[in-house]
Amino acid sequence: MAVPKRKMSRSNTRSRRANWKAAPVALTVCPWCQSPAQAHRACPSCGNYGERHYDVAERTEHQN
Repeated sequence: MAVPKRKMSRSNTRSRRANWKAAPVALTVCPWCQSPAQAHRACPSCGNYGERHYDVAERTEHQN
């Protein structure tokens, strides 16, 4: 296993970590209800994806 010979400086470590950014979620418009929905997922408001309707996709609260 490779082991570094020298300690990496804080500036080098931080500049390397600066590229780890969270990308925003891409949203598209649902063709049925015109609400924003995540791409390649069932619409959370109407439950449609492609030619199918999914009842499970509609938001429900967890019941404890």
